[in-house]
This record gives sequence, C-alpha cells and structure tokens, in this order.
Amino acid sequence: MKRTIALATLVTCCGLSLAAMQPPAQQGPKIVEVEKIKDNLFMLKGGGGNTAVYVGADGVTVVDAKNPGWGQPILDKIKELTPKPVTLLINTHTHGDHVSGNVEFPATVDIVVQQNTKANMEKMDIFKQSNGRGMPKKTFTDTMTLGRGKDRIDLYYFGRGHTNGDAWIVFPDLRVAHAGDIFSGKNLPLLDMNNGGSGVEIGDSLAKAHAGIKNVDAVITGHSTVMTWNDVAEYAQFNKDFLRDARAAAAGGKSADQFAAAWKADEKYKGYNVQEARLKTNAQAVYKEIGK
Repeated sequence: MKRTIALATLVTCCGLSLAAMQPPAQQGPKIVEVEKIKDNLFMLKGGGGNTAVYVGADGVTVVDAKNPGWGQPILDKIKELTPKPVTLLINTHTHGDHVSGNVEFPATVDIVVQQNTKANMEKMDIFKQSNGRGMPKKTFTDTMTLGRGKDRIDLYYFGRGHTNGDAWIVFPDLRVAHAGDIFSGKNLPLLDMNNGGSGVEIGDSLAKAHAGIKNVDAVITGHSTVMTWNDVAEYAQFNKDFLRDARAAAAGGKSADQFAAAWKADEKYKGYNVQEARLKTNAQAVYKEIGK
C-alpha cells in the first residue's frame, strides 16, 4: 500500500513570537527584485526585509541579508550590478529575515550592528550552528561613522522600538536612510518584547531619529516602499497616539482586549494597515509595560 503524507506548516508571526527571530527557509526559486534608488544605491526586494546595496568607490556595502538561504542570491544579484566586491554588511536589527543571510557572506566582509543587536544575535540558532560565521565583528552604541567623503555612512541608535537595537543607516551624500523594521511600513509595528522592543518608547525613538538625523529626503522601510523623511515624523506620531489612547483606556478601567476591540486609527492615518491580531498583541504589550 502506498501512503502519501502531506505536511503543511503555518507560521504566524506576532509581537511575542520567536518566528520573527528565526523564520524557516523559503522553498522555491529565490527571486531578488531590484529597485534603483540612486545611481549607486539599490533596494533588493524579496526573501525577507528590504536589503540596501550601496556601491562605493572601493567596494559594496549591504544593509540586511534576508531569510536563511538568501545570502547567496543577494551576492549573485550584486554581481549583476557591479564587479566591485562586497566589503561591508550592516544589520538593522536581530530578526531572522534580516540577518540569516549573513552566514553566506564571505568571511572577509566586515559585519557591523548596534551592540544590543549583537547580544540578541548570539542567542540565535543559525549563528550557533554556523560556529559564529555571520556574527558582527564591530558594534556601536549610539553613533558610528564608516568611510569618508562621498562614501561616508552614518549609523545611529535612538532607543527601543521594534527591538532594543534598531539601527538607522544613513548615506549622507545621497540623502537616504535605511530604517529597518522600526519603520517597516505604515502599519502597527511588531513589538518584539523578547528582544527588548517597546510600545511605550517606540514613538519617542522614531521622533528622536527624525529630529536627530539631518538632510535626509528618503527612507528605505523594512518591508514596504521607499518613503519620505516626513513619513517618519508621521509614523512617530501614529505610535505616540496609540500609546496615548492606551493609557487613557487603562486609566478609564478598560482592559487591553477591550481597548483593542474599540480602538480605531485617526482619520489622518487613512491607509495604515491595522491588523486585528497585531492590534490585540500590541495593546497587551503596552498595558504590560505601563503596569496595567
């Protein structure tokens, strides 16, 4: 008798899920789509978070390396864009859809992250299994400058939000920044409390970034389209408004679930993606943070 066993796995990511930290390798062909932002700056889409590729005078800088198995497709696509070698890889934060491809990059590539992100990455199975290959060689606390002149890259950390190590990568000569998942798109953020995320602090962290980073016009989001720098300010206020409303509901005696069931985004945030499950999870996370 022939028996066929079909196995279907459904992975659901939420604010408290470990799935976001170590997603499964995706099946099928790995198609990397290229969006040209500037003559020497590209956004690679597919396979996880948005990857930035900056072609400098002497080498290529990559920001974020996507899901497991996507490191080599990134490197292959870069070879189509330039013959220059990849010399630097920067990760915006610890999640598997942004760092897992690290293990496929050459050992000669310098890897840089915010110091809290390094501590979070040390807990990830993919780096334990690779004997540390793909782990960062350099870290920074609040700011770091790499390169100089037209090839200068500035790194910033403004506080907790999506995680406790969300880095902002800025290409000053191009007036472009990469925000990673502290600004993944116009939606309710994923608050990874297991890696230091904060629904109380994310609005302030975003506002500090908007005020502290100068002369930027465009921002590469973690998973959406390229947006304007003013969109960062709007997103900061969106998160502040959510916190304000949660505090008011808690003070009025409503539970987190009651608040989530009743909450609606202000009309000025029309078009924002507010998923019911994420709304409930974020409400519970904020209530826990404020001691309710």
